[in-house]
Amino acid sequence: MMHLLTITWDFDPVFLRIFGLDIRYYGLMWMLAILIGAIFFDRFCKREGLPPKVADSIFWYGTVATIVGARLGHCLFYDTMDYLREPWTIITGFRDGGLASHGAAIGLLIGLWLFSRKNKLYIWSLDRIMIPVGIGGALVRLGNLFNSEIFGTATALPWGFEFVRSNKWLYEFAPAAVHPTQIYEALCYLATFGLLCWLYYKKDTARRRPGILFGVGLIGVFLTRFFIEFIKTEQEAFEKGMLLDMGQWLSIPFIVLGVCMIRRGLKRPAVAANASPQRKAAEVVNVSGRRKTKYSKR
Repeated sequence: MMHLLTITWDFDPVFLRIFGLDIRYYGLMWMLAILIGAIFFDRFCKREGLPPKVADSIFWYGTVATIVGARLGHCLFYDTMDYLREPWTIITGFRDGGLASHGAAIGLLIGLWLFSRKNKLYIWSLDRIMIPVGIGGALVRLGNLFNSEIFGTATALPWGFEFVRSNKWLYEFAPAAVHPTQIYEALCYLATFGLLCWLYYKKDTARRRPGILFGVGLIGVFLTRFFIEFIKTEQEAFEKGMLLDMGQWLSIPFIVLGVCMIRRGLKRPAVAANASPQRKAAEVVNVSGRRKTKYSKR
């Protein structure tokens, strides 16, 4: 519903109730993000001549590592003492909420490293994972919007939102409208997704300059997060009065890593333009002990 100069957000976060179990839009957005990632990697492998088992393996490593990392990241970064007192709630309290994007990023990096121990596809997978991460991040922020959570400070802008289902908004901001920072972030992540697609499909940057897509993606996602945090309300009480909040401190290492990866990609010689993705894929070596096998062309 829209009022003059404000938007009243009264969205039911529950998509479906089955036998007393709530299926929320937030969970569906996570599922959709993971599914999109699987579709992209299946297409990457077909385009570059890699066997389907590569996409399947990345899916399982990436999915498990992302979810575990997101949950542990929230528990360690935002509610450390509570979870130390009751560690079993890390699992039992999963449905009560609490997933951190920085934890998801760390988990994903670890998961892709585990996936790449034998097949030497770490930089390859990092470059390409950033493409679905862009659209996946936008979907998760839409899930936050559906939950009426993680919004911004008060604003008089005509697109300000009144999150009438949020106790935080009711107690701290009502009747003032606030920044819909979930939408701001989602739009920036979609712009990052578009840029990465252009670099991958039109400029062939992932093959010609390994590491650059990963760096661009990190900067696009975490620099966005860093600046939008300035107009976002704190997620935990301990963040009040901090010069930079937890989300900003956690974003800085990823931004620095992004800059380093771009420099690395630019300093190394570019791959020859006449080296087709199929030829490059055929050169990937799968190491298992002393035995070495090469992926065959498709």
